[in-house]
Formats: sequence, C-alpha cells, structure tokens
Amino acid sequence: MKQKYLLFTAILFISISNSYSQNTRKNERNDIGWYNYFGTFKLNNKYSIHSEYQLRRDNFITDKQQGLLRLGLNYQLNPKVQFRLGYAWIETYPYGETPINGMGKDFTEHRAFQMVTLTDKISKVDISHRFMLEQRWVGRYSNASLSTEDEFPLLNRFRYMIRVQIPLKGDKIENKTPYIAAYDELFIGFGKNVNENIFDQNRIGLVLGYRFNNTLRIEAGYLNQTLQLGREVTNQNVFQSNNGFIINTNFSFDLSKKENK
Repeated sequence: MKQKYLLFTAILFISISNSYSQNTRKNERNDIGWYNYFGTFKLNNKYSIHSEYQLRRDNFITDKQQGLLRLGLNYQLNPKVQFRLGYAWIETYPYGETPINGMGKDFTEHRAFQMVTLTDKISKVDISHRFMLEQRWVGRYSNASLSTEDEFPLLNRFRYMIRVQIPLKGDKIENKTPYIAAYDELFIGFGKNVNENIFDQNRIGLVLGYRFNNTLRIEAGYLNQTLQLGREVTNQNVFQSNNGFIINTNFSFDLSKKENK
C-alpha cells in the first residue's frame, strides 16, 4: 500500500512539474540560413591571424538575423594545442515572433574573447575540443524613443564545442578529400548581469565537406540552434528552435612561405 502511495505521489509530482514547465515556457521556431567565411593567415610556425564574417539570415535567406565579424591572433603551442585572443563585432536584428531586444530594435554587441582548441586523432577520426570565454558588451536602449543604444552592460559567457570529422576516402583529410563532420556547442552565461538565460544556447551541426587543396575547404549541411532569451515575455521563458542550413567557406594562406622566398 505504501509503495502504491509513493508511486501515485511521484506520478502526480511529474505531471504537475510538466504542466508548470509548459505554462512557463514559450517555444518558437525559425528557419535560418548561415553563410560563413573563415580565413587564416599563417605568419610563421607559431603565429597566425584568424578572420571571419558570418551572414546569418531568417526565413533561410530573405530576412536579417545577425551579422558577425571576428578577428583573432592564434598561437600554436604544439600540433595539438592552439590559443586565440580576439575581438568580435555583432549586429542583431529583430527577427522571428519575439525579437531578442525587448523594444523590437536591432542592437550592436562588442565582444572580447579568449579561446583554446585541443585536437586529437583516433584512427581515422579527427576530434577537437574548443573552450571559449567571452566578455560581451551588449547594446540596449534605456527608453523606446532612442534610435541608438545608450547602455552597454557587460555579460560573460562560457562556450564548449566538441567536433568530430572523418574522411569519406582514405585515412586522413588531405587535398581532394570529401569528409563528414558533426559538432555540438553549449553556451552558458554567468556573472552579475546574467538574466534568465544561464543556459544561453546550444548548437548542433552536421556537415559534408570537401578539401580542394591547402588553401580552400568548403562545408555545407544542417544546423539546429536552441536559444533562450534573457528576458521573460508574459511571465514565460522564451526558447527559439532555429533550424536550417549552414555553408562554411574556409581559406588558409601561408604568408611565411612568401617571407622565406
């Protein structure tokens, strides 16, 4: 009898919890397309410059979602460990049912970041772990009448990404090699200015890639972005489920060879 009572209590608790969770959570869906450029300029065996621009669109291509420009300096400690310091500029637009900015305006973000990437290889599989800290000065408006942001509070965020990739021919990814890659990245907000979104977002990607030569590599595939807004709307936490495709164009230029010549 006691066991039945405990089972009934557990079922009731789970039902109430699920009901409460559904009532306090608002789920939205967007169709996205991300079109990305990445460029690496090798200066010598230790140092290189990283550059990238990401054009992110809603409704696959027709509407603005976000633009991101990022620059960084790489230091290659050894073949398996790379450090990066850099700066990013981001412009976010009011897209979807519930804009990220509470006043429905676009806003600018300035970001400093520190990153370390660890790489390894198990048989034919390349594995990388990327750890990143970000200091984000996110623009906001103190009142709706303003046309530009007048406040830039500091938000902190930690990111971790694991990525695996495997060649579709041969034992390693080299010139004229197709490959497949999958990755998952978790974003966690922290610090005194963190709001509702301690869990900030998660990204899952599955791409098919082709390395043409030492300079050019292209990837295209599926992307899922689960994002939580930092504010409540009608006493509900807002979650976006953004699904679509991603295209990455990767360039690598070895400037050290020109210096040696």
